[in-house]
Amino acid sequence: MNEHSRRIIGLTGGISTGKTTVSRYLTTVCHIRVLDADIYAREAVEGNSPILQTIKQRYGTEICLNNGELDRKKLGNIIFNNSREKTWLESQIHPYVRQRFKEDIFKYEETIIVLDIPLLFESKLTHLVTEIWVVYCSYEQQLERLMSRNNLTKQEAIARIKSQLPLEEKIQKADLVLDNSSTIEALHQQIEKALNIPEYGTTLYD
Repeated sequence: MNEHSRRIIGLTGGISTGKTTVSRYLTTVCHIRVLDADIYAREAVEGNSPILQTIKQRYGTEICLNNGELDRKKLGNIIFNNSREKTWLESQIHPYVRQRFKEDIFKYEETIIVLDIPLLFESKLTHLVTEIWVVYCSYEQQLERLMSRNNLTKQEAIARIKSQLPLEEKIQKADLVLDNSSTIEALHQQIEKALNIPEYGTTLYD
């Protein structure tokens, strides 16, 4: 296959803007392969991996649960309140995630493939994609959804939102913005139109 004929879509957005909803629709309804950065990041610290060992060396064994697995909530409380620690952790995990993406992009040969990457810009992975989709909703919706989904206080939710690149900056760098501020049906219609696949009867230029 001609590599230039492939669409490699980088799917990103702010935390709790609806990226997972888009990803799930692409997979289950549109039958498009989605490679998920979060899955790779979890792989990076599974079992007795070298990365997990490095994390334990930095934060102590109490960063793990009783079964030896990483206590993600405890780690989250550290990195979302300390930008230096967040940068350090990303320097451990991002190279692994980057390598896994490269392997699977090469392995799967579909003409459209989606890379679900919350930190697409922050982790400097834009060179892997041919176009960028950003999922958007209002700040108020984002805050409310995050507090509800993760059972966070307002202050905790704000800290997590502020730990990411501002959504407005991501929008400026996007090839396409999916507006998730209204109905789920409206979001699905935007996805189908953006894919520009004949069976949907739509094009990008309607």
